[in-house]
Amino acid sequence: MLTIAGTIAAACLALACACCLWRLVRGPTSLDRVLALDTLVMNSAALVVVFTIVHGREEMFELVFVISLLGLVSTLSLARFIETGRFGSDPFEEEGDG
Repeated sequence: MLTIAGTIAAACLALACACCLWRLVRGPTSLDRVLALDTLVMNSAALVVVFTIVHGREEMFELVFVISLLGLVSTLSLARFIETGRFGSDPFEEEGDG
């Protein structure tokens, strides 16, 4: 019974990943693409969790942790890039009104 439920869940998550990929490619704005990427990462992590539960491979949970952290960092970096037009911060840039 767990195998059937896992197969159905994996199919639904794979369909959700396909929809996110479509929005990532097709999205009219940068914000749509960033949100699609973030959702794709979370769906991929959920897909790995389903695979881990169905096959009983507990060592795969570390992979979910890494996928989630990379998704968080990429989302924050892209949001920063959209907001400021550059990645990270320049330590030599002078703060001030001049």
